[in-house]
Formats: sequence, structure tokens, C-alpha cells
Amino acid sequence: MKKTVKDIDVTGKRVIVRCDFNVPLTEDGIITDDTRITSAMPTIRYLLDGGASVILMSHLGRPKGKADPKYSLKPVAEHLSELLKQKVLFPNVPEVVNDDVAALAKKMEPGQVMLLENVRFRKEETENDPAFAESLAGLADVFVNDAFGTAHRAHASTAGIADYLPAVSGFLLEKEIAFLGNAVANPERPFLAIMGGAKVSDKIPVIEKLLDRVDSLIIGGGMAYTFLAAKGFSVGKSLLEPEMKEMASALMKKAENKGVRFLLPIDVKVGKSFANDTMWAYYDAETMPEGFMGLDIGPTSMDIFADEIKNAKTIVWNGPMGVFEMPNFAAGTKAVAEAMAETDATTIIGGGDSAAAVKLFGLEDKMTHVSTGGGASLEFLEGKELPGVAVLEDK
Repeated sequence: MKKTVKDIDVTGKRVIVRCDFNVPLTEDGIITDDTRITSAMPTIRYLLDGGASVILMSHLGRPKGKADPKYSLKPVAEHLSELLKQKVLFPNVPEVVNDDVAALAKKMEPGQVMLLENVRFRKEETENDPAFAESLAGLADVFVNDAFGTAHRAHASTAGIADYLPAVSGFLLEKEIAFLGNAVANPERPFLAIMGGAKVSDKIPVIEKLLDRVDSLIIGGGMAYTFLAAKGFSVGKSLLEPEMKEMASALMKKAENKGVRFLLPIDVKVGKSFANDTMWAYYDAETMPEGFMGLDIGPTSMDIFADEIKNAKTIVWNGPMGVFEMPNFAAGTKAVAEAMAETDATTIIGGGDSAAAVKLFGLEDKMTHVSTGGGASLEFLEGKELPGVAVLEDK
């Protein structure tokens, strides 16, 4: 067990918090979804109520180690000011930390909040440069990591900083570790995993690990066509990784040997091209026509998958069933989301596109836990130690 903010006295301390404020912005700098900001509020408010001054840091987008106004955290500072009903200091310093920022941090009174500029404006961030990590640490007395979405990255603001400060988790990180950790270590059975998304190659390690733990596994999305091809089916123009067919066969064999129910789509919704308004039709997975691509699962598959969901007691879902961003190919993903919303099982959404989908369908509140980190949740389920968690102090 890792220490959390509740295990330390923050009264009169300057606390630097790594958040995940990587929010979607319009070209005008308008935040279109503030979930990642509101998710950090419990930790921020707890620290303020405890008499700390709070310095927040985050990345936004991929500025590639250079200052780029398009990726400035200024809109986040303004939104935080509204949420907290107080002014959030924002130095607007492209180098993130300098003497002026350090002086400002020293002057902060308990109850004050400051947000640093995008840490990825410095190439030293992703390089986990010790000097940059130390300069961040120099602003505060304690480090709190509350950014699960970047906990799988050994960066200066997620891992390196812990070499110079006492390091504990915030409430969001604690919640992520509790839900995902329990799903892996001690799930109520039957335990079902649902894997979707584009590529098999991205998810082989996690599928292999899950096959040692789950009672059943559903495969959907673009990655399903590599498994269908491995069974000898023609998949037309569907997304296919030919070099992964052998591995797909090995995974299906492993499932059989382990007694794991391995469910693939038995019917699919195909389209002539990758577009919402393309000509489409339903086909059995075994008889997909040449010249068409699978873009969603079919109605029979939806029913079978929904039944499997109803029978499970713990469900982890990562990756959509089809191209849910296109309304004509969203039904499969929506059917899975709705089945999960209706069950009384523990339902865990593994971040990324799955989290975006349940939010799109208005079912976010019906899930037990929606993870804030796609890549991090996958690596956690895979059994990897996350650098941003490993550096935290043990209880």
C-alpha cells in the first residue's frame, strides 16, 4: 500500500501536485470536457482545507519540448479559478520554472493555488532530467501524484521529482490503484474482460495476462478481424495485422487450454468505405464480402455479448466494438455500454476510447469506475509496475 495525502500533515506546507489536465481544447482555447480537472478537485480541496499552499503541474498535448501557445495551460488556470472560486496564480513562464516562479512559490500563503505552465514545454520533462526534476521539487515541501493517466511514464514531474521530496498519492490515483488492483488481484467471479480497439499488437501483453485471470474474454473492434482471419475467415478490407495471425491463434489456444470462454463477433456491420454515410450491410463473420470492411459488430453479437455481461460479477472494458465516433457504426459499442450500465456487477472502464464512449452515451455515472488513463490502465492490468506509483512512499 502506498501513502496518500491522508498519511501526512500538510499544515503550512507547500505541496506540489502532478495532475492530468490534458483536456480537449478548441482553437479558441475553450475547454470542451473538464472531467480531468474536476477529477482532481477532491485532492486539491483536501490540501487547501488542510492548510497547505498548492502548486499544480500538468502536461497538455504534445508540444515536443518547446513552448507553444497552442498548448498553454492558461485556459485551465482560468477554469480552475472558477471551480475553486478563487484566483489561481499562473506565472505564464514558458520555461516552467525560473527564479521568479521560485520566488512566487516561496511567498504563497496557506490556501493559495498556483498552476505552472505546461511541463512538456521543456524537453527535460520527458527525458526525466534530474536537474529539471530538482527545480520542480525546489518549489515545495511535499510531492503528491494524482495523475494516473501519466503514471506509466517515468518523467521528471511524475517520477524524477520523488528523488527530492516525500512523495504520496492523491485521492484519484489512490482510487485508480484500488479499483484496477482489486480487479486483477481479487475479482468477484465470474470475471469478464472486454477488449476492443484497433490493433491486436497494442494489447497482446494485456490479453495474455488476462487469460490467466478471467473466466471469459470478449474481443471486438478492429482487432477482432485479425482473430477472425486466424480462424480462416475472409475479412475483406477490414483492419488486419497479418503478422499477428499466428499470435491470435496462440491466444485462442491458450484460452481453450485455460477453460476461458473466448467470444468473437459472429456477425458484423460492414461498410464500403471508412465513412459514416458509406453503403453498409450486416453479414455473418464467416461470410464477409470482398471490397467491404467491418466497422461494427452485428445485432446477434450484441445480444451474445450483453448476455455474457449480465452473467459476470466483475467486468473490465478497454476499447470500443466499432467506429463509435460515426453514428452509423456506434450501436455495438453502445450496446455493450448499456449492458454494463444495467448490471449490478463491478464495472471498470479502462480509460481512453471506452471512457469517451460511455461519456458520449451518457452512461458514465452508471459505471462503478471510469479510469482516467487508457495506457496506464492497460499497463496496470498487464501487471507492470507504473513508475509514477513505484516512487511513492509505502505505508
